[in-house]
Amino acid sequence: MSLKRVVVTGLGALTPLGNTWQETWQAMINGVSGAAPIKNFDASKFKTQFACEVKDYNPLDFFDRKEARKYDPCAQFGIIAAQKAVEDSGLDLEKEDLSRIGVIWGSGIGGLKTFTDEVTNFVKSERPRFNPFFIPKMIADITAGHISIKHGFMGPNYTTVSACASSTNAMADAYNYIRLGKAEVFVTGGSEAAIYEAGVGGFNSMHAISTKNDEPTKASRPFDKNRDGFIMGEGGVSLIFEEYEHAIARGANIYAEVVGAGLSGDAHHMTAPHPEGVGAAKSMGDAISDAGIEPKDIDHINTHGTSTPVGDIAEPKAILRLFGNHAKDIYVNSTKSMTGHLLGAAGAIEAMATVLALKEGVIPPTINFEEKDPNIDYDAINFVFNKAVKADINYALSNTFGFGGHNASMVFKKYTK
Repeated sequence: MSLKRVVVTGLGALTPLGNTWQETWQAMINGVSGAAPIKNFDASKFKTQFACEVKDYNPLDFFDRKEARKYDPCAQFGIIAAQKAVEDSGLDLEKEDLSRIGVIWGSGIGGLKTFTDEVTNFVKSERPRFNPFFIPKMIADITAGHISIKHGFMGPNYTTVSACASSTNAMADAYNYIRLGKAEVFVTGGSEAAIYEAGVGGFNSMHAISTKNDEPTKASRPFDKNRDGFIMGEGGVSLIFEEYEHAIARGANIYAEVVGAGLSGDAHHMTAPHPEGVGAAKSMGDAISDAGIEPKDIDHINTHGTSTPVGDIAEPKAILRLFGNHAKDIYVNSTKSMTGHLLGAAGAIEAMATVLALKEGVIPPTINFEEKDPNIDYDAINFVFNKAVKADINYALSNTFGFGGHNASMVFKKYTK
């Protein structure tokens, strides 16, 4: 059985850098940080008082009041991003076989605000009662369900949960379903909305997020010596994956081709990556092998690059383990320096950035780099620091790694007919 080709034909985004994919991309290539003091709640009692929140967001701009009450912000972001991606794709749903269109979504946490609010209200109330929407608003899978219901998509429908690798796992599944001929189109990607008391407090207690409250826009500094943790981000990003012949038949705009996916487990630690990057190297290597190419063919890597002390040492080691001397010829960046860490949606926003880097020939920078870390070999890896670089690239990797040792990598190719 011959495998089908898979292409990206639509993008949709609601992120800390913009309310469209175009705004988000422009901010990325200009090196703009999305970090600012937290507005979602009063964070004055927390060690961390800033994050990368979606700006100027009012759910009533997208939903009526009844709908808005039914959706947690995590689902809201996902529904909006998916709607934008479907519109961007130019799909005429009245002419499509909706049983051949599916939704595979990623979210690491799901409806944290709903969970927090409902439990808090239950404890405080003299007549304790849970809202009947509590469970369907809170569960992580519900975003995929709402996207499907809204558009009538009757193909495979589910959500992947693998912490920060969630949306990359979702995209890998969508890619495999299409190339096996089990569907023609997938709405895929991810959303997250965890910048609330439980999210910030929980990550603070782990010492996982930055506490540079005096300079929020400079706090996310992947691969810099003075990094002190990631910056929480939120939002939703969707990509339309489509079978190539189906896309060509309808005259679709094609952003890039999806050519490989690799998954692995560190089998090492609950939250820390393998210190030598063994699992990360395997996921990248498997994705490259799946694409039918060699490591020397990779031109660009959008790293997981979280700005954490341990993670930002392990990933460069993984790159050197797999690519050796070729690492000097690969443009390596971390867009989390600008977007913050969208947790379960990280893979989606970084896949979008990777796809656009291929299409536009521009590598967004890793901003805020100032001082070298003696544990990182900067001479052996071609990091893109502080300023975007124009480059004609053909193959690019996007990496996402999650708590629990979940590693996921995808290879995208510059589209050629």
